[in-house]
Amino acid sequence: MEKTLIILKPDCLEAGRVGTVVARFEEAGFALLGAKMMELDADLLREHYAHIADKPFFPEVEEFMGSRPVLFLILGGEGVIQRVRDLLGPTDSRKAEAGTIRGDYGTDQMRNIAHASDSPEAADAEIDRFFRADEVMAG
Repeated sequence: MEKTLIILKPDCLEAGRVGTVVARFEEAGFALLGAKMMELDADLLREHYAHIADKPFFPEVEEFMGSRPVLFLILGGEGVIQRVRDLLGPTDSRKAEAGTIRGDYGTDQMRNIAHASDSPEAADAEIDRFFRADEVMAG
């Protein structure tokens, strides 16, 4: 079973959309294999966003993602990585169609409700970054 990591971002929690977003994942048939809430400190943010940590906009990302606790989910299922990304819609919520999670609830490129792994390799690394092995259900 393929796994993916989802981060329900501060805007999702602030707007009270966690239940709605999780329900949409469940309705799509994904198995919930792990969940935890935590605050992201500067070190974790720099590690997770290493690919953009040198960009001029990174301080804004760091401030936003560290502004309140976030919810981490591990979802499993056949083709879950691409299927979740399709369900979410494009990263820039302004370009996401109605009916996608970001199209329905996101506001822009950063405040886009959720992060989702973009490959099996990224999913494995991200799950290992935020979860201990004993926190992940087999499915």
